[in-house]
Amino acid sequence: MRKILKNTLRIAVVASFAISLLLSGCAGAKSATTESVAPLSVSLPTNSARMTPIVQAASKVGPAVVGITNKRLARDFFNRLVDASGTGSGVIYRSDGYIVTNHHVIEGAKEILVQLSDGRELPAKLLGSDSITDLAVIKIDAKNLPAATFGDSDAVMVGETAIAIGNPLGLELRGTVTAGVVSALNRTVKIGDSDVPLIQTDAAINPGNSGGALVNADGEVIGINSRKVAAGGVEGLGFAVPSNIVKSVVRDLEKNGAVTRPYLGVYLMDKETLDRNNFEYDLQGGVLVYKIAPNSPIAKAGIKPMDVIVKINGEKVSRASELRAKLFTHKVGDVVTLTVLYRGEFHDYKVTLGAAPKPEKKK
Repeated sequence: MRKILKNTLRIAVVASFAISLLLSGCAGAKSATTESVAPLSVSLPTNSARMTPIVQAASKVGPAVVGITNKRLARDFFNRLVDASGTGSGVIYRSDGYIVTNHHVIEGAKEILVQLSDGRELPAKLLGSDSITDLAVIKIDAKNLPAATFGDSDAVMVGETAIAIGNPLGLELRGTVTAGVVSALNRTVKIGDSDVPLIQTDAAINPGNSGGALVNADGEVIGINSRKVAAGGVEGLGFAVPSNIVKSVVRDLEKNGAVTRPYLGVYLMDKETLDRNNFEYDLQGGVLVYKIAPNSPIAKAGIKPMDVIVKINGEKVSRASELRAKLFTHKVGDVVTLTVLYRGEFHDYKVTLGAAPKPEKKK
């Protein structure tokens, strides 16, 4: 027994001496960097209470949010052309390099650079842009990228969690996450020559956040952040293009480089518009057909002025912006069902959506 114990102690001493030599040899080879070696740490499991829906949504979508640098020409104080640049955000929606952002983020660019969450910077090609919805699609040459999942913006509820992810004030603060709630739906905000129905949120959106993701608690993109109200004394008024509009516009931009819009050929007035003009009319919660363009899809279907549209495809519409939002999710050639109220009776009309006529160029 003593012999076994003695041999065991001898082996332990030899092993200890060998390990000591090995460690002293490593230290000697890396003597200049020994101070930077971090002490051994034990990784403990994250408390489940910290893994909130916001944390999970941010970790899911964050890697798909990119920084975008727009290099362009601009006029200086003396009206000379000079090189300029601006930054914004974008969202990867296809793992093979397709990115959606805002039109105003890439407008006028002579060169577009994309900064990925893994630190790479790659040149991008503009596939198409649409000023009316303030959306654009760009493409980088890369594969197996983290891509975000886009949800159903028609299912969004006022008061639910809204998470904004983007690059406020430049790429130094890239990947910033802010959270709030969905404040309102179908807010009509003027973009270019069109009123586009937007999602309103109080999640902080600042310059540079444009083109980034507005995300729900399930980690689905429900909108592309577009703008905020920046008036003095105003806080918490940010707006995003709803995901269903984004998906429809992106399809056209990918395929054609431009958007061919579905067209009814009707001028509408809702209760808000009627009230502003001191005009009383029983809308039954719908929108008034005020004027119809000749030979338009809605005229061919048999709908007439002073009819009231109360539903599209069985879904109620009480504002003109709501009807436009529904149309934005369709394409030319689609058949929609409009439920119309006339003289106290409801009638369904099948309308084949046409292509919106191009505006005439000014001479």
